[in-house]
Parts: sequence; C-alpha cells; structure tokens
Amino acid sequence: MKKIAIYDSTLRDGAQAQGISYSVDDKIRIIERLDALGVDHIEAGNPGSNPKDLEFFTRVREMKLSHARLIAFGATRKVGVAVETDGNVRSLLAAGTDAIAIFGKSWDYQVTQILRTELDENLRMIGDTIRYLKQQGKEVVYDAEHFFDGYKANPDYALATLAEAADAGADCLCLCDTNGGTFPNDIFDITQKAVAQFGKTTIGIHCHNDCEMAVANSVMAVQAGATQVQGTINGIGERCGNANLCSIIPNLQLKLGIECIPPQNLADLTNVARAVSDIANMPHNEKAAYVGGDAFAHKGGMHIDAVVKQPASYEHIDPEAVGNSRRMLMSEVAGRSTLLARIKAVDPSIGKDSPETKKIVDRLKQLEHEGYQFEAAESSFELVVRKILGKYRPFFELIEFKVMVNEPAVNGMNSSAMIKIRVGDEVEITAAEGDGPVNALDKAVRKALERFYPAIAEIRLTDYKVRVLDSKQASAAKVRVLIESTDHREHWTTIGVSTDVIDASWHALVDSIEYKLVREQER
Repeated sequence: MKKIAIYDSTLRDGAQAQGISYSVDDKIRIIERLDALGVDHIEAGNPGSNPKDLEFFTRVREMKLSHARLIAFGATRKVGVAVETDGNVRSLLAAGTDAIAIFGKSWDYQVTQILRTELDENLRMIGDTIRYLKQQGKEVVYDAEHFFDGYKANPDYALATLAEAADAGADCLCLCDTNGGTFPNDIFDITQKAVAQFGKTTIGIHCHNDCEMAVANSVMAVQAGATQVQGTINGIGERCGNANLCSIIPNLQLKLGIECIPPQNLADLTNVARAVSDIANMPHNEKAAYVGGDAFAHKGGMHIDAVVKQPASYEHIDPEAVGNSRRMLMSEVAGRSTLLARIKAVDPSIGKDSPETKKIVDRLKQLEHEGYQFEAAESSFELVVRKILGKYRPFFELIEFKVMVNEPAVNGMNSSAMIKIRVGDEVEITAAEGDGPVNALDKAVRKALERFYPAIAEIRLTDYKVRVLDSKQASAAKVRVLIESTDHREHWTTIGVSTDVIDASWHALVDSIEYKLVREQER
C-alpha cells in the first residue's frame, strides 16, 4: 500500500477558527488523541505569537509521543533582519521541537503589496531561514503560502520560491491554497508540475475550504504526486475552515488504498473527531461525512428495509471501519421493520408481528403527534421501548420541585431550585442555585441523586436546544427541548415536550439521567 504522511494543524490553524480558544491542557489532550490515532506531524502552535504557546511548548517537552513529531510554526525572517537575530526564529528554536514549519510568500503580489519588499529579498528570506534552521539540526517543512494563486499569476516566481527552499535543504515543500479558491483540476495540474520539478523533495498540500473543495483538492494533489497532506480534525479553521482530515484519511485509505495512519487505528477516527469537538467546546457536525452522527443514519422506510437486507444498498462503507455506527431513525414514517432492530437491541425475542411491536409503533406515532421527535432523541425512544416491554425500573420518583428566578442576578446566579425525590424507601430534599432555572434544576437533581448513584457525576450536558412547535400560540405554545449529554464514553440525546419550558427540560433531564443509569446497570 502506498503511504503518505498526515500533518495535523488542529492546534494552530484550528485555533484560528471563530469561537475556539484552547487552554494549554486542551492542547495536550488533543496531542494525546492525535498521537494515538497515528498522524505523522502535529503542528502545535506559533511560539512567537503569544505567552500561552510559550508555556505550552515548555510543558510539551515532557510528553513521550509514540508516533507523531511535534512542529513549531512560524514565518521566515523579517525583511532586512539577520536570521540569527530575528525574534520569531529565535522563538522557534526555543520551542525545542525536532521539526519546524516555516511559511513564506510565493505570490509576487503578496511580496510587493503585503511585505512591501523586493522579490529577490523574499527569496533570500526563505533561503536564509531554512538554511539556518537546518544548520541547527531541525527537520524543516516549508509552507509556500498562496502558492496556487502565485503560480497562476507568475509561475516562474512561484517555482523560484520552491527552488530556493529546496536548495536551502527543506525536507518538505508544502503547496498552500491559502485563499481556498482553486479548483481541483488546477490543483492537480500545478501539483503535478511541482512534483516533476522537485520530485527529490517531499511535496505536501495545504488547502482551505472557501469554495467547499478542500477535501477534493487534497485528494487531487495526492493523485498528482503529493505525499504529505495537511489539514485539521473536523476541518476547523479560519473563515470556512481547513481541509478536513476526518474525510481525507478514509477517502485515501478506504477508497484509494493509500495508507495515511496505521490501519488498525482507523476505527478510532469517529471518537477522535468527537473528542476534539468536545475539547474545543463546539457542537459536533452531525452531517459530517464518515464521522457525523447522520453519516449512516436512515429514515425512509424503503431505505431502511434495503439496508437491513443489504447494508451496501445505501452505505458506501461499513460504518465500523471508521468507528461509527448505523442508525435507524425513529419517526412517524417508520414501519415495523424499521423499528425492529431498535426493539431487538432491548429484547431480542420480540418479532416483527408481535403485539409488543404494534404497541410500540402506535405509541411512537402518538408521541410524535404530541410534538416528540425521536429521530433526534433515540435514547428517549429506547426508554419508551423499555417501559412498554416491562424492562424498565424507575430509579427515583419525583415528589415535587420548585424553581425560582431572581433578578438581578447575584454572582452570576439568578435562579434556585428545590427538589424532593424518593429513592426506594428514602426521601431526599435538596436545593441548588444556577445560572438560569434549568441549570439550577439540573444541579439540584444531581445533588439529590449522586449519593444513591455516584455515576451521575460523570454526566456532562453538551448541548441544549429549545424549539417552539406552534408559533401561533405565542408564549402558550408547546416547546420541544433536546438535551445532549456525554460521559466521555458515549453521547446521547433526550427529549421533553410541554407548554412549560421548565417542565419539558425536566423530562429531558430525567431521561438523560435514567439512560446513563440503564447503561451503568448493563455494564
């Protein structure tokens, strides 16, 4: 199998995405997951850009990585500055990584209009910096910024920047579609020419997604001869993002037979994608190819019937190859055969034509008529199935709860909740303050139950959505609340519907807790 190198930039390019700010601990956790996945290089940040990255590079020296090499990222020396005295270059060396990535201008327009210098000086900046770093014993990746735009404007100069980097000893020449505006056919043609001229040096590709073609462009570059691919987990990055490694890796490895990571690690891809979303504190893209929750989700009755018989009828790969799973979505358009697999997961003895199956189908349709939507809350649906099949035991009984909202807020807490519950023969009464009534209620119920069920402490709410079901009813309308939770082993979503948003939230919270406790019981 042909092998290419995977170069991950989640910690540097990914950190430039709107709304993302990694702590030092966040970065270390992501490095651990990427190293275990088997990527070759991890671009860890720019040590010359901020104190947080300096602290990070100090701490990361203590890490023992099994596969990946860490890379410090920075620019060539500044215009008119000796490389030995350039502050950014000195920071790169101080980071202590064995490998360094240097970016330089390959578009003459950028040189004259942004750097405001001569074309020859830009070539000297590239050569001086790479030559100096190689003298210090470093592996050097040269990122040719704006290479494709530069090639289309002035191919001779764009190639001259690569020649300068290669002559100075760069280990890899990475061609960057920095503006993300190049089409796949141009990526292929231009990469092929660079490979033909500089074939003795590794050629890499670095694409942005401004035209929604970063993954396609990366694959085309590999087919043209590139042997290193740069990108980020989940495609996070500035503007529209970077090339998504969670699509590139399986596309190359499963479709084209090109090894990117050790084959046995590919089944961890979905877990890594979700872990990065969690650490970055951003919603996971459920529509993502390969690693999204909807990637292998089926709803149409005829589609589901076909997939049950022959999965390849509507699935282009086995979901388990990338650590994902098939989902049969529960909805009012579902027939008995659609629901059967979900029911059998609870009780394998139930058949397609059994009275229990009909009862579950009827109950599902009744609940969806009331506003429930189980295709987005399969964990709540599983609890419905368990109740109908007699395989459900309530873990606690609510006696009452009271919620009070106080304005103005004090120390960020504007709500309090009191809850009275019964567990077995014991009654527990607790209270808690929170940032909003749902937060206060969540804290109060956890406080009441953790003495009986310590595993509840592992639950973390990762998303909370409210939707008004009938806007004509204004503030008297029913609302649907969806709560997504995780215990860092799995994710689940639960639902509540009511004309009272707090009541709807309570039902979704209860389902979330009970689903976790059912799983703990099974373990």
